[in-house]
Amino acid sequence: AADLAPAGALGVFCPGVLSGPLPGPPPPPAGGAGGFGSHELLDLFARCFPAPSTAELAALRRPDGSAHPTLHADDSGPLVAEVIRTTTDPYVGRMSVVRVFSGTLHPDDMVRVSGPGEHPGDERVGALSRPYGPALHSVPYCAAGGICVVTKLATAATGDTLSSPDDPCLLPVWTMPEPQLPLAIRARARSDEDRLSVALTRLCLEDPALRVVQDSQTAQIVLWSMGEAHAEAVLDRLATRYGAAVDSEPPMVALCETLAAPAHGTGRQVKQSGGHGQYAVCEIEVEPLPPGSGFEFVDEIVGGAVPRAFIPSVEKGIRAQMATGVHVGHPLDDLRVRLVDGRAHSVDSSDLAFQLAGGLALRDALRVGGVVILEPMLTVDVCVPDTFVGAVLGDLCARRGRVTGMEPATPPALDAARTVVHAEVPEREMSRYVMELRSISHGSGQFHREPHGYEPMPRPLADTLTD
Repeated sequence: AADLAPAGALGVFCPGVLSGPLPGPPPPPAGGAGGFGSHELLDLFARCFPAPSTAELAALRRPDGSAHPTLHADDSGPLVAEVIRTTTDPYVGRMSVVRVFSGTLHPDDMVRVSGPGEHPGDERVGALSRPYGPALHSVPYCAAGGICVVTKLATAATGDTLSSPDDPCLLPVWTMPEPQLPLAIRARARSDEDRLSVALTRLCLEDPALRVVQDSQTAQIVLWSMGEAHAEAVLDRLATRYGAAVDSEPPMVALCETLAAPAHGTGRQVKQSGGHGQYAVCEIEVEPLPPGSGFEFVDEIVGGAVPRAFIPSVEKGIRAQMATGVHVGHPLDDLRVRLVDGRAHSVDSSDLAFQLAGGLALRDALRVGGVVILEPMLTVDVCVPDTFVGAVLGDLCARRGRVTGMEPATPPALDAARTVVHAEVPEREMSRYVMELRSISHGSGQFHREPHGYEPMPRPLADTLTD
């Protein structure tokens, strides 16, 4: 093997292109068959995995955006290294697999960590090791073209650049695929909750294609993965590596409520049960606002019908009622509330009484004016070969989507012409779209989603929420 493979042929991976046909197989060795294909395999290594010294580094830039001089794989050059993987060990802790492109990395070196995340300052490199399967062997240094394991880099994540503090630079940022399949999880037992939090943090460090979102409205932990196989692998790691047993469930969509028509509401909190009572009356006018306007509170009290000290209490009670909703428990939004009248008592009126009266007034107004359920919409861009455009359009329409346009994909694909379909689709219909698109386009389709505000849900669907 040493005779067949040139020096550096088994160096660090660097994509190459085969030039010319591979030589024919050597004659079989004497004494029996064997060794077939080894010559071709080693020749493939020699062409596709060249020595690091023969490959130029990617275009570098400084953290301020200016260009950095071109570097090569020189052991004595400026330090340029990249974290290509992050993993954790129950005994060692955080371990960063680092590839050195230029210079030499030593233990206890100070390095500048650069990347898309937050990096407060320079970090000191810990012990260096060379991975041999599951074992780690300590090494005194790692020269250009080598790969080593660095322990306890606190802020360096996968894809970050390590360079000298005197000459910081930044390698091109990795383009990671966007996770599109959501899956909600919850701890199976209370004892699993603490382990689950730690496990998810470590998994996100190890897997840049995994995203964890804590939805404050639905109180769900949502894992965003690349597909079903990816999600199953993550759940398996949670159970086997971290001992966190979880149950999966479909993710819920955060809906909203708003007023259907302007209405007048009255809230009365009158209670006399011995001792200090409660007395507060307020009258409000409520009107809907355009989507995305939020909440407005207008004070139109004249003549001191409601004391100035209690007007903020009315607003606080209205906001509290908006957070819990009045129809199906979803928060209210896009309202203008005008406080127009009220009454107070010199002894029994209090902050709590006017908070309760404000909430009751809002409920009364929504009972009169009616409630509209709002659902989140997504702007979806689907890129598929032209032969699948018709199937994609039909599927989007079946998901209550509105197609807003189509255009040829740029740059054009090499294998087949592609078209990008732009549409607006309810989020409720897109939870498993990544799987459906793969089925429709035979694995050749891609899509991107972005939030696009809220729109009224059709009445037949809204009625099913209260059944």
